[in-house]
Amino acid sequence: MKKIKNIFKNRALQFVLILMSGILLGWLVFGRNETHDHPTEVAASEKSGTIWTCSMHPQIRMDKPGKCPICGMDLIPLKTNDHNDHSNHEVDEDAIQMTPEAIALANIQTTVVGHQKAIKDMQLYGTIQIDERLQHSQTSHVNGRIEALYVNFTGESVKQGQAIARIYSPDLMTAQQELLEAAKLNDLQPGLLAAAKEKMKLWKMTEEQISNVLSSKTVSPYVTIYANTSGVIVSKNVNQGDYISQGTVLYNIANLNRLWAVFDAYESDLPFLKVGDQLEYTLQSIPGRTFEGKIAFINPIVDAASRTTKIRVEINNSQNLLKPEMYATAVVNAPVRSSGKDIVVPKSAVLWTGKRSVIYVKEQGASIPSFKMREIDLGASLGDSYVVLSGVENGDEIVTNGAFSIDASAQLEGMVSMMNETKGMVSNEHQH
Repeated sequence: MKKIKNIFKNRALQFVLILMSGILLGWLVFGRNETHDHPTEVAASEKSGTIWTCSMHPQIRMDKPGKCPICGMDLIPLKTNDHNDHSNHEVDEDAIQMTPEAIALANIQTTVVGHQKAIKDMQLYGTIQIDERLQHSQTSHVNGRIEALYVNFTGESVKQGQAIARIYSPDLMTAQQELLEAAKLNDLQPGLLAAAKEKMKLWKMTEEQISNVLSSKTVSPYVTIYANTSGVIVSKNVNQGDYISQGTVLYNIANLNRLWAVFDAYESDLPFLKVGDQLEYTLQSIPGRTFEGKIAFINPIVDAASRTTKIRVEINNSQNLLKPEMYATAVVNAPVRSSGKDIVVPKSAVLWTGKRSVIYVKEQGASIPSFKMREIDLGASLGDSYVVLSGVENGDEIVTNGAFSIDASAQLEGMVSMMNETKGMVSNEHQH
């Protein structure tokens, strides 16, 4: 034991042992790490196959499908990087290449666009209203008290000339007495009789009633009110026994043989509507039947609250099928006022950022399916489609479904995309 202790006390030997321990420790730490493979590096064989990446972590690059080593999501194909394919020179360098498998996975669909006549389909909602020109107020022309009402409820039909009320009027009795006195002085002052008759006519007394007073030489405080139009009582404003003054409205009468269909049109639809346009409308209360009419009037004022204006259609209601306040739904097929050779694309094809509108067009003649982004200028909205003013040509094959998936692939590759106007602007929002 003493010999061993003497050996370890030797300084040279201690130095050698420390040096050997350091070499062994360095090999354990650095030697093994050199043999480790990094999961995010792409194998050399990747250069001739499909690159797979993660939609949440675009820094991941794999040469085969699988799970993302960071979040566990399924990897998606990025592009085919086959440098041996000599036909790739036909593809624009700004185009996005996708494998058929990736296209099927993203459900990408394309459509060839061409010239067509742009038609805007609009659906308007409204109600049936009374024709204001055929609505009358039945008033009293004398002061007095309502002695009798011959029409007692709203909705009752009346005919022109029908007696509708009887009024007790002391003022009328006084006027009749003045008429008789003027008749006695007719030989001396014929103008008095003419003035008395004119006063009676202002109170809507007929020539026959005035003649009866003069022939019978009797006066009566009662006067009968006759309907001045035919129609339906819309509102009854008085009751028997009420005291009324000259000009009091007794009834509101409306003729329902002609009605209005009044629809609300948004201000964005007004450029496509004009007086004389034909439209079709249906009623909830009369299912299975379609009515037609022409726009007779467009209100020039837009409602400040609803941002709509009134569109009016006149209706012949001689059969009394329609009633005021019925709900109506109209359909208008309005042609866009243009050359008739417009390019129309579905709304699903357009990616809109608020400032720019872009679509993806399939490159023709490329061996690998390739899509290139184009900025377009949008025209009128046609419901489910847009009129394109510029950016698309007749015969272009555009992506109508899955455009967002293509744009996401462009963003992952740092290419021009919906959110990136120049190359290399890859968003770091989801990168760790």
